[in-house]
Amino acid sequence: MRSEALGWVTRGAGATLGVAAVLLLLALLYAAHDVLILVFLAVLLGAALEPVVAWIRARTGVPRGPAILIVYAAFLAAVVAVAVFVVPTALVQLSAALDRLPAFLDRLREWSERLRPESVAAGVGSVIDALRAPFRPAPPPDPESVLGASILVGSVGTALVTLLALVYFWLTERPRLQRYALAFLPAHRREGVRDAWNEVETRLGLWARGQLVLMATIGVATGVAYTVLGLPAALLLALVAAVTEIIPIVGPIIGAIPALLVATTVSPETAVLTLGVYVLLHALEGNVLVPIVMRNTVGLSPFLVLVSLLIGGTAGGILGAIVAVPIAAGVTAVLERLQARRTPVPVDPTVLERQPEGIEAGEATAAGAPPDAPSRKRRSMPRLAGEG
Repeated sequence: MRSEALGWVTRGAGATLGVAAVLLLLALLYAAHDVLILVFLAVLLGAALEPVVAWIRARTGVPRGPAILIVYAAFLAAVVAVAVFVVPTALVQLSAALDRLPAFLDRLREWSERLRPESVAAGVGSVIDALRAPFRPAPPPDPESVLGASILVGSVGTALVTLLALVYFWLTERPRLQRYALAFLPAHRREGVRDAWNEVETRLGLWARGQLVLMATIGVATGVAYTVLGLPAALLLALVAAVTEIIPIVGPIIGAIPALLVATTVSPETAVLTLGVYVLLHALEGNVLVPIVMRNTVGLSPFLVLVSLLIGGTAGGILGAIVAVPIAAGVTAVLERLQARRTPVPVDPTVLERQPEGIEAGEATAAGAPPDAPSRKRRSMPRLAGEG
């Protein structure tokens, strides 16, 4: 009796320590969530660049290390070129465009005062005043503000340098890290886990490359359109449109607002044309470009995409919404492998009752599967009692 009681105490103490360890790990992960997001972004970029490394190795025969250096040097050169040549020029163009905006807003404010009824005039005037506020002379910044801005710039720069370093080391050490992690698993599970790992990274890389293609396409298209329309700071406006393209749902709207504000300083007709061009470009993007670029990349239904965006945006803001879709795609890839079975899930009988005549139950079951579902090796499942 005493030994049985001692066994219960031992098991209870072990369970308590296990729960405490899990809670401690969760608290640690929550405290370091910014670092985890940075690491995830590094893995995302690494997954996007990995096929380029493989392509260079296949075409040139150079070892993996030099191939990674070539890809990383080209990627880093592109980032530096944008930061050195594009951004300063764009900022100069923006400064020239913003010099005209206060006078235009003053004229617009005078026009709004003549609107009737007075409630409409007051509402339009308050909106114009809010737009005019950033251009009013500001008091000289205090030392604390300057220090805070310096710390923010330094933090962003440090994060970017850390991200680039993490991407390089992930590309270099990935095979070794994968073998190290798989060594903790039983031998009979290593192949399946490795395949799931590779599938998750493949989907992440496809999503990242698709987003980069969409961003580049929107940036070039809007840059050409804004230049043709004669908008000041066309280069910067195109860069803003390209960067905001990565923000789900509201990104195109955010990218259009600066272009419309600058277009109003030229003429009302230019503003209308700018709005029309932006609507046309994003209609073509949503109906032509996105289906072509993003087809078979993440493999998520629109329902899961929307739910993941809502959860990610609520939990992590804009950054959470950006990483929500690739995270959901990775989780879905793992769940698909866990639910692989020889025996298919039967179709709902109420659905069978609504099938057209001539469709048998087996055909309806087969029709219930997605037509473009990828073929995969399925694990066997023991037969249940009573199955034929």
